[in-house]
Amino acid sequence: MRSLVGKTAIITGGSAGIGKYTAKDLVRRGARVILACRNLEKANKVAAEIRESPGSVGEVVVRHLDTSDLTSVRKFAEQILQTETAIHILINNAGILGPKEKQLTEDGLELTMVTNHFGHFLLTNLLLGLLKRSAPCRVINVSSVAHTAPKKLDPDSLNFEHDKYDGITAYEQSKLCNVLFTQELAAKLSDSEVTANSLHPGVVHTEILDSQPINLRYCVFKIFFTVCKDSELGAQTSIYLAVAEEVDGVSGRYYVDCKEAEPSQLAQQKRLAQQLWKASEVAVKLQPHEKHY
Repeated sequence: MRSLVGKTAIITGGSAGIGKYTAKDLVRRGARVILACRNLEKANKVAAEIRESPGSVGEVVVRHLDTSDLTSVRKFAEQILQTETAIHILINNAGILGPKEKQLTEDGLELTMVTNHFGHFLLTNLLLGLLKRSAPCRVINVSSVAHTAPKKLDPDSLNFEHDKYDGITAYEQSKLCNVLFTQELAAKLSDSEVTANSLHPGVVHTEILDSQPINLRYCVFKIFFTVCKDSELGAQTSIYLAVAEEVDGVSGRYYVDCKEAEPSQLAQQKRLAQQLWKASEVAVKLQPHEKHY
C-alpha cells in the first residue's frame, strides 16, 4: 500500500511487458513515471492506456531513449538533468535477446551487450549525481536466471572480440553483467543512501522473442517462455524492489519472486565485478565529469 506521491521514477523499456505493468503500478501509487522508450508511438499509446486506467493518480510522461545508442543515452540523461529536480527510482528494464548473427552498433559495441548492459551502465552513471541528491532512492536492474548459464566472462571480450558469437550466449552474458554491475555499484555507493539491487522476474512471456529466427535453440527458448508467467505477474519483483519498506537501505542483493536469492557463483566474484566496471567505462567512453562515485 506504499504511496509514491511526490516521487519520480524512470523505467527503461516501459512500453511493453514487465516495464509497462511496473509503470502502471507506480502510477497507481501516485508516482510521476518517465517511460524511457525507443518507440515513441508505442510508448505514447501505453502512456494513454495507463492514464485511463482505474485508480491512476500519478503522472506518466514519455521520453525517447535507445539504450543501444550511447548518443541517445547521453541525450536522454542531459534532458533529465535539465528538467528533473529529483529521481527517486531508476528501473533499468529494457532488454533484447541477441540476434542470430553478431551485430555491431555505430559505437562499435555488440548489440545485445550495449542494449542490455552498456547502455544502462552509462545511463546510471550519468544520473548518479542526481540520484545522490535525491536520496534515499533506488536503482533496480532487471536481470534473469539466464545469468547462471555462463561458465566464464572475459572482460576483454564483452563484444565477442575473442569468442565465437551466439545470440543466446550474448543474452546470458549480458544478464550476468546486470548482476555484476549491481554488485559493484552497490559497493561504490555504500556510503550513500542510493541502493542498487538486481532481480530475476521469473520466466515471463513477453515480446522479447517475437522477432527471433526459427532454429532449435530459439524455439526451445520460445516454448519455455510461452508456458510461464504473464507480464503483470512478472513485474511484481520490480515493483517490490521499488516500493517495499523492508528493502529500505538494502543494497547489492539479488531477488526472485520478491525474496532475496543467491546469484551464480560467477556473479558473486568481486574482482570480476570490478574488472567489468573498468571495461564498461572504457566501452562507453565514460568521461571524468560523468563520474559521480
